Amino acid sequence: MSTQVHNDNPACCSIPPVQSDYKPQGTYKPYAGFQKVYFTGDEKSDIALVAVYDIFGFAPQTQQGADILAKQLKATLVMPDFFEPDAPWPSDKFPPQTGEEKAKLQEFFGGTANPQKSVNRLIDVVNQLKADGAKHVGAFGFCWGGKVNILAGSAPNTPLDAVAAVHPAMLSSADVENLSIPLGLYPSKDEPTEEYNKILEIIAKKPFAAKNDHKHYTTMFHGFAAARADLNNADNRKQFEDLYSTLVNYFKKTLV
Repeated sequence: MSTQVHNDNPACCSIPPVQSDYKPQGTYKPYAGFQKVYFTGDEKSDIALVAVYDIFGFAPQTQQGADILAKQLKATLVMPDFFEPDAPWPSDKFPPQTGEEKAKLQEFFGGTANPQKSVNRLIDVVNQLKADGAKHVGAFGFCWGGKVNILAGSAPNTPLDAVAAVHPAMLSSADVENLSIPLGLYPSKDEPTEEYNKILEIIAKKPFAAKNDHKHYTTMFHGFAAARADLNNADNRKQFEDLYSTLVNYFKKTLV
């Protein structure tokens, strides 16, 4: 299989130690049809990234990762509020405990967090970034956002240059059949291994296979690199740092 596999060797570029009590470095402003978008990094850069948060919306852990990527890649990074005007899923209701809560979560995925609806909005953001001068644009996402990115990378004439999915929800090998750009795939122990392996087989046959990347975080839980990250936990913090170092290297290979 020609797709690159990460190992535990030190990344070729280091990132700063992550903080458990983090204050995001960016700012919020309207952009590309969204009323609230988190901006961080160099807005004059010709490299841009779009972050698609998880079902819990904006969170310091996710924004810390975004700040790291923007700085290390010398890129402009935007994180739109994909759920506006609705609210994100409440963190105290996850995982859902009752039948009613489980049904409401499925309604959330079918409505507020409908992946296909968000694909169209993501593509609008990418087109705006390119209209504003970005030459290379990538996207990464968590949970349902990982699903959104894979679908966007498979859209006809996608304007994206590379996508990445971190502990993605609703992982399906069918979603990559029409993938036309590189994919970085980083599931946790909670994602279906069979689908993960099927995806690797499919993307290894793509003409861009040498730029694909993957790593299975088999000791980590779904959410370890986004809003559910416990950065006071040494192992979670270590794997969080590893994941963002891995993303830096992946986007250096595909965008820089």
